[in-house]
Order: sequence, then structure tokens, then C-alpha cells
Amino acid sequence: MKTARTNISILKQICQLIPPHLVTKLAKKHGVDKQSRKITPWNHVVTLMYSQLSHALSLNDVCDGLNNHCSKLSTIRGAKAPSRNGFSNANRTRNSDMAEELFWSVLSHLHSLSKDFGGQHYKGMPRRFKRTINVVDSTTISLVANSMDWAKHRRRKAAAKCHMCLDLGSFLPKFVVVDAAKHSDPKMAYEVCANIKSGEIVVFDKAYVDFKHLNLLDQRDVFWVNRAKSNMKYETIRELPIKEDSKIITDAVIKLTMKNTKKHYQQEFRLVTALCKVNGKEVEMTFISNNLTWAASSISDLYKSRWSVEVFFKQIKQTLQLCDFLGHNEHAVKWQIWTALLVYVLLRFIAHVNKWKHSFSRIFTLIRGVLWSNVKLVCLLKSYGTASGGKRFTALPSQAYLPNFSP
Repeated sequence: MKTARTNISILKQICQLIPPHLVTKLAKKHGVDKQSRKITPWNHVVTLMYSQLSHALSLNDVCDGLNNHCSKLSTIRGAKAPSRNGFSNANRTRNSDMAEELFWSVLSHLHSLSKDFGGQHYKGMPRRFKRTINVVDSTTISLVANSMDWAKHRRRKAAAKCHMCLDLGSFLPKFVVVDAAKHSDPKMAYEVCANIKSGEIVVFDKAYVDFKHLNLLDQRDVFWVNRAKSNMKYETIRELPIKEDSKIITDAVIKLTMKNTKKHYQQEFRLVTALCKVNGKEVEMTFISNNLTWAASSISDLYKSRWSVEVFFKQIKQTLQLCDFLGHNEHAVKWQIWTALLVYVLLRFIAHVNKWKHSFSRIFTLIRGVLWSNVKLVCLLKSYGTASGGKRFTALPSQAYLPNFSP
């Protein structure tokens, strides 16, 4: 099927998904409009989106690319190519809170356009659970030494951290915090989990074992599943029956005995030890949960589903531009990270409405190659590829690991 020609570029068709006047409204709210002499807030957003979609490596790369297509750029609600210094100054000085609110506003708008956007379930999700399953984790984004003033992580390293609450049902972010890596995961968990509702499920890694926080989740009637630390001290209250020929080794109800942790969590909770496949090998893992009625296999399956967040981090870190940063201070880094997340949900929405059956990286590389082409995006996606494929936005757990990541 031939792609149909149109008078607007692919980049313009993507930018049009952002509601008109939304950027101007947010710029006034966050005081960014007062800093806009030559580069309007809309110019700034379009330029950052272009840097993500084109995978630009530097300020010159971005500005030269836009200058080479200034006539087509001007059709995107009057956008203009910025100068290198002007673009750098905008990234450095403009309030990055605007980028954060823009992301959530656009995500809400996309949900209003298509009620079932993100409704396709992650294939590793336990189907027997009808409740909302939230997966909480974080990923570290390495920065250059120029960011040391605000993002000092270790003695000679700087890093930002993206703390994520991912809705496993939609495979879309539910809550995100972008901050310096010096803040530990357990401390940030209070903020990340603040909007989880009663009756929902939240799954953590063992880095989030903080019984004071887990007790607060208990009080809010939130079910949690975590991985037990090896130094946890407890007493067994009772053993629970185990099915024969299952991967469950032990299933028990326990209570903490250490003074430092016992004062924060006095309730009984589950301890399940199971054999789980990791990289094709069976590994013994121990899980804890505040639910005393679920089957032990359900607790194990819930924790396995946590690996989906690694798939999400892999998609945004290995596909979008989160390796080479266009600025080094706090605002510049946050503008780039929030724009990467914005581009991610826009591409996910485009894939959803066009029933795209291939991977996320494939739609990204397809669009990157034709950003300035005047073809209809709908026809382009329908005519692409020969294999019908399946729903491949998610990967198998064995494909979810990042470098130096161990489950």
C-alpha cells in the first residue's frame, strides 16, 4: 500500500497531538513566558521534541537540523529554529516544573481522546488479579561531571534518578519523580506511593524494604509484595500447606523480632520462598507480603511481574535521547528527561490508535527517518513492514535486564 501524500510533515502531525494554547497556559503559570524574548515556550517544546525524535547529539545538531527545514518548521504553529546560545540558555534558566506539568496534561488529554489508551495488558501480568497492580522502581541516569553542583552521586560521579510508579495494566507511568540520585529509594517511596488507592497492589524490589513505610501502606489498605532481605530477623508463627510438584519451597506467616524493625511493623505477614527462572536458570528467591490469603504462587507471580518496569526503563533509555544531554544544570536535565517521557507517550498513543503491532523501537526508528516528509502518518504505519507480528511493546522478563542489573 502506497503512503498518501499530505501538506504537513510527520513532525507537525506529532506536535498537533499537544492541545493548542496548553504550552502558553503553562508558560504563564510557571513564569516561563517572562523569560521568552526570542524563543517562545512553544518553540522551546518543539525544539526539545525534535531533539528526542531525531536523536540529536548536541546543541548544534538540533539547531542546524531545524534551520535546514525552517519553512516546514514554521508551519508547526509558527515555530522557529532557535540559535545555539538561545536554546542553551532556555534549557538552563526556564522552570522545569512546566515540563513536568506538560507531560501529565498531555497524558490526560490522550486518555480523553481514547478511553482505552494503554488498556492492553502487559503479557507478564498475572491474569487472575482484577485489581490495579502498581510497580515501583527507579533508574539512574548518568550525567557528566559538569552536573556535580546539583546531582553529585558519588565522589567523582553525577547522576539523576527517575523514580517511577508504573501501572502494569496500561504500561504507562502513574507517578514520576525526577531528582538527583543522592536521594535513596526508600525515602522517595513515600512520595511515589502517595496516590496509590485502597485495595490496589504495589510491588517493590528489596531496595524498598522499609517497614515503617510498609506499615503506612497497611493502614491505607494497600496490598504490597516485596523481596525479603537476607538479614531480616523473624519468628515463624505458622507454616502453610504447599502443593506437591510446585515451585514453592516454603510458605509461612511470620513476625519481626529485631527491635529496630519490630517497633515499626508489629503485624504478621507472609514469607514465601520459591524457585524462579532468571536467565534460563532456576534461582531461589524469598518474598514477603501483607496478604495472608493469596496463594504462594500468586505472590511469586506478582513479584515476577515487577520486571516489567525494567522493560519500560529499557525502552526509554535505549531508544530515546537520555545519554547525551544538551545541558548540565538541574533545569536542563529535567527538561530533557520530561520531554523524553512526553515523546514516549505520544508515540505509544500513535501506535495505539493505528493498531501498530511491532515494537516501540521500530516505530521510533521509522518516524525518525521521515520526520520532515509530507506523508500521512496513518498510511505510513499501515504500509510498513511485511510481518504481521504480535503485540510487542513489552518483552519477556529474560529480555528486561539492563547492564549491571540483577533481579
